[in-house]
Amino acid sequence: MEPIRILIADDHAVMRAGLRLLLNGQEDMQVVDEAGDGWQTVEKAVALKPDIVLLDITMPGLSGLEAARQIRQQAPEVKLLVLTMHDDEAYLRQFLQIGAAGYMVKKAADTELVAAIRAVHRGESFVHPSLTRVLIDRYLQQPQVKAKGPVEELTPRETEVLRLVAQGYTSQQVADQLSISVNTVETHRAHIMEKLGLRGRAQLVRYAIARGLLTPDQP
Repeated sequence: MEPIRILIADDHAVMRAGLRLLLNGQEDMQVVDEAGDGWQTVEKAVALKPDIVLLDITMPGLSGLEAARQIRQQAPEVKLLVLTMHDDEAYLRQFLQIGAAGYMVKKAADTELVAAIRAVHRGESFVHPSLTRVLIDRYLQQPQVKAKGPVEELTPRETEVLRLVAQGYTSQQVADQLSISVNTVETHRAHIMEKLGLRGRAQLVRYAIARGLLTPDQP
């Protein structure tokens, strides 16, 4: 299987080096290049057509937000995964509107980033759990669509994992609460997504609300 080709866009050389080391250490990932400013990011994304651009927001020359807009226009097949220090709902909403596939905060890069990249490459969306509230608000404002598949298809353990993930808990937090391993949590989550025909945290949150597993005032 071809590795996931990634372009790292961040204005800090040390951050880029750390990310390159982490991602190239994964058997299914390859960093194809780096960019230190917004203009370079657009140029390299269009020229190289990586699978994913790992994109910072605050960069010289051209902001991450404007770079994202230009990449979406000039290379729409390239997926955008935002990796930023800004745990900010306003930024998240803007990137979702542009069509970014994911939004991560840097403080979780060591534990969630690899999983986020794989999810985005599969065609799923990934939003850091701390911003799940934004997803709930966003989907409560839209006409509700009946979720695929009855909740009865899930085992009791899968239902509990679904509820906790939808509330915004990380895989490690779910594992701690249920006294199981992180790998077991990820396995349950994959089974849930497959059984219910869901793609990404956004659809999972929406499904949980529709089925009464998550009330609008949570988390």
